[in-house]
Amino acid sequence: MPIDRRSLIGAGLGLSLASAAGAQDWGSPTPAEGAPDRPVWPPEHFKLWPQGKIPGAPATLPTPRNTMNGPAANRQFWLYGIPEPIVAVYRPPNPDGRALLTIPGGGYSFVSVQKEGIGVAKTYTAEGITVFVLAYRLPGEGWTPRWDVPLQDGQRAMRLIRARAATWAINPDKLGVVGFSAGGHLAGSLATSFEDKVYAAVDAADTQSARPAFAGLIYPVINPMFGASGDTFKNLLGSNPDPAISARYTIDKRVTAATPPVFLAHAMNDGLVDPGNSIAMLAACRAAKVPVEAHLYEKGNHGFGTDNIVAEARSARRWPENFSDWMTMHA
Repeated sequence: MPIDRRSLIGAGLGLSLASAAGAQDWGSPTPAEGAPDRPVWPPEHFKLWPQGKIPGAPATLPTPRNTMNGPAANRQFWLYGIPEPIVAVYRPPNPDGRALLTIPGGGYSFVSVQKEGIGVAKTYTAEGITVFVLAYRLPGEGWTPRWDVPLQDGQRAMRLIRARAATWAINPDKLGVVGFSAGGHLAGSLATSFEDKVYAAVDAADTQSARPAFAGLIYPVINPMFGASGDTFKNLLGSNPDPAISARYTIDKRVTAATPPVFLAHAMNDGLVDPGNSIAMLAACRAAKVPVEAHLYEKGNHGFGTDNIVAEARSARRWPENFSDWMTMHA
């Protein structure tokens, strides 16, 4: 019997997938407040960098910290202080060769790993997609150069997944990316700056391409001209960025014919990341003749993920299904 994608979204998501995914271990997405040593990741996960070879490491590494944030009825798990980036692996019960790297948001000041990471894995593993959740380093935690740190981790993750594709029975040509808010900025950076030389190769995996087969950008930060996204760019670039560096990370200005197909989803009442970001990206893709699909929902606010959509935003609830249908055209 085919799985109704819409049934995977909502309060019963975790329960409905427990039977669909069999023995899948989702990790511990709701640790006790201030308990950084409680396991977060599922048993299958990997580090991005060999010991001692993380680019631009500070003398003292950040101290890991996990917190629960948000209203009591909808607490969300956030990561801070990431001393080394991790990729969690979520295998589907019936893999079909497709793979998705999901990049949570957090304004480049934390990583919203629950709703924009584990929640994404719960939704799409049920459809046969192997999902990888990236916990990337945060640029304001002492790494240098700060602006390249997230892209270093994003490129490295794409290359390692491709290099080890046989391990997960995935087709490296069907590896895409989806990112949310600041994670949408990082996913957009991968889609447009996949050839930027932001770190020195550390092993054979770095001969692999970092270009995603397709990119889903969900309420993404794209261009610093939109004031509502200013904190994200400040956290990434610093208070007084070099204009050349800022231009490198203005995503719509980096779109070329080599950019992979792009999917956009944004709520028009988003008060944190102006929907003008997605509209600018849509225009850039059209100008470069990059395949693009955009869903601009009347309501939905910011940060809805896969299972945090306000009751009145009925149409926005369909974005995971819209994205799923679109992926079938590009992977």
